[in-house]
Amino acid sequence: QVQPVESGGGFVQAGGSLSLSCVASGRTFIHYGMAWFRQAPGKERDFVARISWSGGASSYADTVKGRFTISKDNAKNTVYLQMNSLKPEDTAVYYCATERATPQGPKYDYWGQGTQVTVSS
Repeated sequence: QVQPVESGGGFVQAGGSLSLSCVASGRTFIHYGMAWFRQAPGKERDFVARISWSGGASSYADTVKGRFTISKDNAKNTVYLQMNSLKPEDTAVYYCATERATPQGPKYDYWGQGTQVTVSS
């Protein structure tokens, strides 16, 4: 139904910036929130940031707070992750996912294939 596709990953020096985009295929009629996750080699997948469907509410992992900004454009079915002051520990594959609220907590139904972000020192 919804297929997120990430783009914008690449190589950057420590202290630099990258902007990631996540586009959902086709028209989306379900009001999903969106979230970014990341996974470094040999580590668990970690939450990075989330944003409500309206864009009126967002939250961040402590590790990226103050450096990353999540935003979205519903007309373009796109969510963005602006990453500033990048650190080598930010190196990971970044994934975009839809977020759906349930009584048991959020569910992430649809995932992109990921985009690699590599930060060198």
